[in-house]
Parts: sequence; C-alpha cells; structure tokens
Amino acid sequence: MALRCGIVGLPNVGKSTLFNSLSRARAESANYPFCTIEPNVGIIPVPDTRLDNIARLARPEKVTPTAIEFVDIAGLVKGASRGEGLGNQFLSNIRQTDAIIHILRCFEDENVAHVDAHVDPVRDKEVVDAELQLKDLETIENRMEKVDKQAKSGDKEARRLLQVLSRYREHLSQGQPAHSLELEKEDRRMVQDLQLLTDKPILYVCNVDEQSTAGSNEHVEHVKQAVADEDAEVVVIAASIEAEIAELDDEAEQQMFLREMGLKESGLSRLIRKAYKLLHLETFFTTGPKEVRAWTVKKGTKAPQAGGIIHSDFERGFIKAEVIKYDDFFHYGSEAACREAGKIHLEGKDYVVRDGDIIYFKFNV
Repeated sequence: MALRCGIVGLPNVGKSTLFNSLSRARAESANYPFCTIEPNVGIIPVPDTRLDNIARLARPEKVTPTAIEFVDIAGLVKGASRGEGLGNQFLSNIRQTDAIIHILRCFEDENVAHVDAHVDPVRDKEVVDAELQLKDLETIENRMEKVDKQAKSGDKEARRLLQVLSRYREHLSQGQPAHSLELEKEDRRMVQDLQLLTDKPILYVCNVDEQSTAGSNEHVEHVKQAVADEDAEVVVIAASIEAEIAELDDEAEQQMFLREMGLKESGLSRLIRKAYKLLHLETFFTTGPKEVRAWTVKKGTKAPQAGGIIHSDFERGFIKAEVIKYDDFFHYGSEAACREAGKIHLEGKDYVVRDGDIIYFKFNV
C-alpha cells in the first residue's frame, strides 16, 4: 500500500519548495500566490537502512523500497470553501489522500511575501482549518438533503444515518473538526464514504530558517502549543536545506552536509517516520535472489492479509509464514544461517506481523 499524503497550506509557505526537495519533481516555485495550479504528484521511495542492510547481505538482482506519494496542492486562502482563490478544486484533491501534511511558515523573510502581510503560523493554521471544516459542513448538509427523503419514508437505516449526520453538522458548526466527534465505530463507518477532510490524520510541518533547523523558534513553539490537544504530529523542517540536500546525488555528500548542519538525518526521513507513526503503519520485508522488497502494512495486520498485499493468492491460499526477525537476519547474515541457528519461526493465520519482519509466505491455490 502506497501512503498518499496531501501537502496543504496558505500560499508562499514553502509547499512547492519542500515538494521539489522531496520528490525532485521540480514543480514550479515562485514568490507569488497560486504558483501551483494543478496538483503535482511525486512518488518517493521510503529510506530504510534495514532494507539497505538486507540487500547488502542477500545480494539480489533488484531492490524495491516501499513508497510514499506526495500530492502538492495549491495554496488555500480564506474563502476557499466558497470558491475563493482556486477553492473547491483544491479541496477535492485533498479528499483523495490518506493524510494531510499542513505546511506552516515559521520563518521571517522580507523577500518572501505573505498573503496576510506578516508571519503568524497559528493564524494561518486556523484559516486552513476553518476552510476544511466549512467544506465538510457543506458535504454533510448535501448528504442530509438526500437522506432526509428516505428517512421520512420510514427507512430505519436512513433515519439512523440522518441522526449521525445531524451530530456531525452540529459539531462542525461549532468550529470543531470531524475527527474529534465521539461516535460509535459503526456510526463512524456510516459516513466513511464521505471522506471528510477534517477526519483525516494531520501532520504539521513547521518550515523554518536554517538557524532553527536543529532546534526551534518562537513560531514553532506557538504551533506546538496550539496543537497540543490534537491527535497530530509536528515536525520541524527547513525546506531550503532539503532543497540543497536534493541537489546532492551522492549519499556520502548528503551525510557530510547533514553533519555540517548539525543534523542526524534529513527532514524527509523525519517526516516519513512521523507520517508512519501518525497512520499506525509498519514495514515488513521479503527477500530472495531476484528481489529484496519492503512492504507497508497497518499495525495489527495478520500474516494472510500481509501476504494479500503482495498477491491475492498469498491470502486466499495461505498455509503458513516463515518469519525471521530483522535483527537475527542482520546478525547471522543469511536465510540459511538463520535456519541453521533455529531463528526461523513458523507462524499461522493469527500471526500479527511485526515491524521489521522478513517473511516467506507458503500458500496453495
């Protein structure tokens, strides 16, 4: 499963600069609003030293990392839910993503214009939040109009759905995001197809200047205070530094550059790790002479369903899974050595895949 994240924010907060540095797609970047008109999409391999180490030991013909898909969505402005700026077009693009990465400008630069004249990331956050909530309110009310007729005809399921929609409408009208509404799981499933924007997990990226990359600044601290009660993640990145890293093709040069900047890893690595944590994702591996590959699953996924991500036959005809823990594979150096040391575990249908597992699926169809 490829993780799909929508990058949103006000104009001129650094979205396209960050997108360019992450994907090297070279989306147009300029110092004026609405530079990005169509959403740019970049599929980026997920850096994972475990995959690199497995490949080094297994020496396959091919190495395939798992991927994350970034969608750079043009800048929202106040009134976007009513069509201001490029409005509804962008909001519909966000609807197709698994998570929202909200870029907040946390740096001062008189050479980069701000749509509201001065930098205030908390205010910017509230503008985007309000537009997403208003769009969700519109979505809920449109569905209520359709369901109301069915409910009046005596349809019990429609009446229950109408009650759920009414609760969402009241909650959103009070300026609260959909994800904070307390509902039974079954009630929440009833509106899942609406893909409410404020029901999506959100990761806030504080775009800072180079001096604040290894630490923080006043703007970042204000953001952290503002989102303290949210079930969200915050990561601090200097998009300008990520752009410089992206220009270095040699990994050794990248690592040297990071050390010079006082950083242990790139912003991309930190962002992806936070995104995986936010969405409760894990990685397992498959290995063989032809390919070593990383796969992404939700935490709690059982072995047959993990196999189904590779091929439906793996799930349909699942017999068992041979599992090697990454640390054991790294220590012993090969599947054969792990087998000889008794480090391969046979697991059945109820086995819950763990992050870092190396799995060989046995199936018959």
